[in-house]
Amino acid sequence: MKKKLKRPILRVLLRVVQPLVYGVIGVIGTLLVVGIFALNNKPDLELWHTADLDEEFTAASRIESFAEYLALEERLFAQLNREVYDRIEPDETQMISRYHRGSLSDPERWSPNWNRSYELVPPPANGGTKAGVLLLHGLTDSPYSLRNLGRSLHEQGAHVVGLRVPGHGTVPSALTRTTWQDMAGAVTLAVRHLLKETGDRPLYVIGYSNGGALAVHYALSTMENSELPSVEGIVLISPEIGVSRMAGLAIWQERIGRLLGLKKLAWESVRSEYDPFKYVSFPVNAGNLAHQLTHVNREKITGLAAATELGSFPPVLAFQSALDSTVLAPALVRALFAYLPDNGHELVAFDVNRTNGITPLLNHDPKSDVGLVLDEPDRAFVFSLLTNASSGEERMVERRWGIRQTVPVDAETPFTWPKNVYSLSHVSLPIPPDDPLYGGANAGESPGVQIGNAALRGEKGAITIPAQDMLRLRWNPFYPYLEERIMEALGLDQDPE
Repeated sequence: MKKKLKRPILRVLLRVVQPLVYGVIGVIGTLLVVGIFALNNKPDLELWHTADLDEEFTAASRIESFAEYLALEERLFAQLNREVYDRIEPDETQMISRYHRGSLSDPERWSPNWNRSYELVPPPANGGTKAGVLLLHGLTDSPYSLRNLGRSLHEQGAHVVGLRVPGHGTVPSALTRTTWQDMAGAVTLAVRHLLKETGDRPLYVIGYSNGGALAVHYALSTMENSELPSVEGIVLISPEIGVSRMAGLAIWQERIGRLLGLKKLAWESVRSEYDPFKYVSFPVNAGNLAHQLTHVNREKITGLAAATELGSFPPVLAFQSALDSTVLAPALVRALFAYLPDNGHELVAFDVNRTNGITPLLNHDPKSDVGLVLDEPDRAFVFSLLTNASSGEERMVERRWGIRQTVPVDAETPFTWPKNVYSLSHVSLPIPPDDPLYGGANAGESPGVQIGNAALRGEKGAITIPAQDMLRLRWNPFYPYLEERIMEALGLDQDPE
């Protein structure tokens, strides 16, 4: 009797549950289709989004010296000319496009073309070489971003190598294939080259954004491999220490696109390439490799910390904007500085402008992040904050907390906030105000486009450069402070002998 009762009950349950299951599957399927359609609803891919340049350095390349790296780079740019520039029809040319010869964004307007690696050797007449310095630019970026710092370091006696990191300086499609291992391999080549050229002089690595992650990775690798040349210190500018977890999940978007033959799904954004020295379009793989690199660094750091082997990690001087939409600012403390024993480390943060009434409009006041730093019970690093002397006062001071100190010491600075600027940005830190391309109102004359002070007014959607790009600060009003602190850290603040 009970068995007879159970069967009708099961049939009723199936009749109720089955439509619900099918409904849920239908909703998920619909959302997936709509999502794929939305992700694929991007502008048409151009030649520079699809070009396959195979003369790029990879970790598997049989390249054993920096000279060979430069020779390969020369072949790469010759291929870029053949496969991209030579294939752009004259009637397709635009006034602002880096891939149209003669346009205002043509990199060849600049001399040299800063998309390439470069080397600056101090002349013996100026006292010779005092140090070797490797400069590592950021993701989608080029050696241009650190060129001003490189020139200043060279003037003070540094042998400088500005590395074009693999995947950069050519076409955005290059970053659809590049791996973080390719980048790390090029860094090792460049450091070995500097060691060979500078002998017993101290070596330093300066990394901006993704270059900061590469600098940290190299320093960690020297602790695991004694055959790698060690470095005296590293400088991090807007370092990529923590990125959103979504960057790691986005790779599934590319995989689905490959499965369905939807090439646009390999891209987070497809945009006009108006910047001569930075990709504006962003491939999914770029975010994925950033996620992978930061994960590898985190694993290495926690492993070495657990084994109490981070005491010999080279001194770190890091600069970070309190507001940064590209990397996670608090992660710099949680994922790096919190693990480092006392060895001359310092974190420098640039606060928001507290004189113009903007702070009530901010989504997030970085005061809480400053509190995070100061609340570290065993803080084994110096923390400096460039901030207003007091609330509502334009005068800027350097407010410095020593190791484990809770009371800061203020030092005067010559700086005040520029009018209508409420914070620095991720991309602004290494750029001086007079930079011809990215600088502000007092920028030098540019041989082509000038996009650092392009806050135009008019109807939306009419300008090639998106409004959000024009509003983002691209230069650092406090750049002289950053450069001076770096010179001190590298022992290059004295005049050449």
